[in-house]
Amino acid sequence: MKKSIFLTACLAMLVTLASAQIKTPQPSPTAKVSQEVGLSKVDLEYSRPSAKGRKIFGDLVPFGELWRTGANASSKITFGEDVKVGGTSVPKGTYALYTTPGERQWEVVFYKNTTYWGTPEPAEYKMDDIAAKVTVPAVNLKESVESFTISIGNLKNNGADVVISWENTKVAVPFTLDTDSKVMADIKTQMEGPSANTYYSAARYYFEENKDLKQALAWVDQSLAKGGDKFWILRLKANIQAGLGMYKDAIATAEKSSDLAKKEGNADYQRMNAKSIEEWKMKK
Repeated sequence: MKKSIFLTACLAMLVTLASAQIKTPQPSPTAKVSQEVGLSKVDLEYSRPSAKGRKIFGDLVPFGELWRTGANASSKITFGEDVKVGGTSVPKGTYALYTTPGERQWEVVFYKNTTYWGTPEPAEYKMDDIAAKVTVPAVNLKESVESFTISIGNLKNNGADVVISWENTKVAVPFTLDTDSKVMADIKTQMEGPSANTYYSAARYYFEENKDLKQALAWVDQSLAKGGDKFWILRLKANIQAGLGMYKDAIATAEKSSDLAKKEGNADYQRMNAKSIEEWKMKK
């Protein structure tokens, strides 16, 4: 009996030891960076190896060879909207960052396929998957950067730089986005005041809740002035006019609504208007 209990205890201990895992710091911890640029956002996800006294560029990372630009899985950048890199249009989305370091300049590639662990094999590296490729100067740093770093710097309203720094080298890849047209469009919209649909929604709410119908009529007229005649908006106007006792005007508006509904093949509004017109004629 004692032997059986001892064996059971030993077995339990072995199972516990086998399932236990010692947690230690990762040699190249993962970093995630999110940066607002203009009216959009740029996200980075990459691993950060440290120099640890080693010679990096030209040794650990050879010159003239495609590099994963970091460690572990491919470094990734996500653009929240379309951008331009070196004059090349890059649609919004996620890309792997591959580089070919050199002593004086680097070639930086934004690659569509983000599934590789590190760099793809030469036979797998497809030109069609290159979203953009740009050559940028390598800058010597006075102070050494111990941990590999990718950041978004030189922030402007219409762009920024993807900055890669490690050891005594830094490269910056400028990109631009179309902030101006979005801001100008928003300014135009805001300066013009509420939209046709905003006026319509306000007028409909006032009518349905039996609030100030004169105000509702003013708003529905502004909706029609901004957005043009629509059979459903004219139907609302007719109902508001009837609510104000303006039956003659309501009938004329409802007839106009029916004509437009007929042109667009909407029988429901024709029936509703016909029924209302019949009732309003009796009250006129």
